[in-house]
Amino acid sequence: MVGKFFITHVYTIPPLFGFIILFCLGLVSFIRSGKNSVRVSFAALCLLGALVNADVACVSLLPEGKLALTVDRATYFFLVFGPPILLQFIHSFAGIERRRWLEYLAYFFSLFFLFFTPTPLFIKGHRIYAFGKIAQGGPLFFAFVAIVGFTVLYALWVLYVTLHRAKTNTEKNRTKYVLTGVGLIALLIVLNALPVSGIPLYPPGNFSFLPAIFLAFGVLKYDLYDANAVIRTGLIYFLITLALTFIYFITIFFFHRFALIEKGSFVLLPFFLSLFVVFFFHPLRDTVQGLVDTFFYRGHYDYREALKKVSYELSSLIKREEIKDCLTRNLTSILKVKNLYLFLRRRETEAFETSSPGISPPPSSLLHFLEKAATPVSSLELSRALAHDKDCLAYLANLQAALLVPLSSGGNLVGILVIGEKKSGELFVREDLELLSTIANQAVVAFKNAETYEELEKLNRELEVRIAQRTEALRKTIEEKERTEKQLIRSESLAAIGELVAGVAHELNNPLASAYSLIQSSLEKLNTGEVTEEVLDDIKFSLREMKRMGDIIKSLLDLSRKTEDYVEPVVVNTVIEDALRILYNQYKHMRVEIEKEYGLNMPAVEGNFAHLGQVFVNVLKNALQALPNGTGKITIRTRYDRERDRVTVEISDNGKGIPEKYQKDIFKPFFTTKGVGEGTGLGLYICHEIIKRHEGKIEVTSEEGKGTTVFIELPCRRNQT
Repeated sequence: MVGKFFITHVYTIPPLFGFIILFCLGLVSFIRSGKNSVRVSFAALCLLGALVNADVACVSLLPEGKLALTVDRATYFFLVFGPPILLQFIHSFAGIERRRWLEYLAYFFSLFFLFFTPTPLFIKGHRIYAFGKIAQGGPLFFAFVAIVGFTVLYALWVLYVTLHRAKTNTEKNRTKYVLTGVGLIALLIVLNALPVSGIPLYPPGNFSFLPAIFLAFGVLKYDLYDANAVIRTGLIYFLITLALTFIYFITIFFFHRFALIEKGSFVLLPFFLSLFVVFFFHPLRDTVQGLVDTFFYRGHYDYREALKKVSYELSSLIKREEIKDCLTRNLTSILKVKNLYLFLRRRETEAFETSSPGISPPPSSLLHFLEKAATPVSSLELSRALAHDKDCLAYLANLQAALLVPLSSGGNLVGILVIGEKKSGELFVREDLELLSTIANQAVVAFKNAETYEELEKLNRELEVRIAQRTEALRKTIEEKERTEKQLIRSESLAAIGELVAGVAHELNNPLASAYSLIQSSLEKLNTGEVTEEVLDDIKFSLREMKRMGDIIKSLLDLSRKTEDYVEPVVVNTVIEDALRILYNQYKHMRVEIEKEYGLNMPAVEGNFAHLGQVFVNVLKNALQALPNGTGKITIRTRYDRERDRVTVEISDNGKGIPEKYQKDIFKPFFTTKGVGEGTGLGLYICHEIIKRHEGKIEVTSEEGKGTTVFIELPCRRNQT
């Protein structure tokens, strides 16, 4: 008796298990149903299935036949409404509105059978089998089973047509799940008629929770995005549990077969099962998991490797077009989708654009919805949320979109990934969504970096243009400055020569008058035939005076000729001598001592004779003007630095010097310490510019009351002409 009671309880495990699962599914579906007729009718079907399993378990456990019969008849009081509820579910699922009359007809038959469920015409009593009691059907029960069978066949036909009309992978997979679930339920219901009619077979309907689970995936997860993920994490362990349950049954039969339980060896059973779980559970779990992976994940990608590959490539790109190509190419390859579009917002126009030809920008309603969603959204979700917007639905249909992934940054929509169906016909699972969400976030960062890079490039180009413009303007300014400087130098040179003309004319007039007078008197003496030593001396003196006039004229010509760009070998000592000769008329009446310390064998420098002459005229003129009361000393020193191949000139005076506060401004144009009308302030400025052009340098050191020294350094060979 103990063994029989134990076996009866073991056989009640599947229906109890089925009751728990179906009741939970029905309750969850009902809670989440809202006003959705598909989920409401599915919840009712699940609860009816849970009621069937509860009835089988209760009837097997109840010892009293009369009470068990009452429970059976009370259960069918509800089960007779199974056909109309199934029809309502199928019609709602397939979107059929014109066949509602079949539902009303099914409700009519259900009400008819409802009156006979408490009578023997529906359930006569019970049949006793090894696995427990089961109802014994009356004539109306088998009529009810026939109607149920017809309803199931009709449902299968509707689902088959719906499957062939489905356009998207989501619709196809959803219909496949429902078709498979209903088909298995139908088979189990038909086979339940066998033990009811007297065949000693364990009721197949007790395992109706298996297809119900698949059916739940299709209805509760309308788009089935993470159905495979649920299967992977939940169904594996459920199948393991189911396998262990069957092994448990076999073990019970084994022990019962060999009378181990009846002989008091019942203690060996839990020990044996414990050993089995310890040594076989994990290998069995791995085997089942491998089978599930093979069936559900054929051709699936490695999530980590795919993410690593795309992330690495994105991080190395800085151009907008390269990032777009990386996204479309990699996602199309990894997910194996039929089509993929990438829309990006242009910063200048705020409009969304795609590189695919003939594709118009997304409608504003779609953009507004995705901006709020900020997560991947299926086309089914969009069709429900934007059911009123026909234009938006038509737009999605034209793109053949299955999934839309918003690219958001700080709550603002940067772009949209529109992903089509998978070529394999599989659905997007949770792993796909995690991959897309992660890549979308990285893509946003990459596009932001590219935008910053483009801005920097644009600024760089603008800066280059501006620099080129400024350079051109600067070049023109420098050219103008050089022309102005040349004009200033020429003007100052002419002005200086103009100032010297009067003195030079006087210098020329004296020797010219002396020579003229002596030559005239000599000619008179020669005409009389009188040639004396005095006549010869007069002629020699006249020649010397005329030679002096020639030297003065040559110096004037050398210092005033127009040779601004002419470069020639120039001996500095010669230039200084010409300058002194030109200035002689200014200092001949002054009490000034000019001391000359010229270097011997001085090499020539590459320069412009007239310009360098103007430098020394200006410097010597300033030195003469600095002597108080025209009295003092000017020292001129020239040297050759052989190591540096440079010629140096020092011109010092012991005049009044330059005040320290003015020394920093002496080379500035138009700066002068002289009175109004006494100077232009261009002398030293022009000297500085001329020396700079000769690639030399000019420096002035002065101490007020003690004098000034001008230091000039010129290279013998210039780097540029």
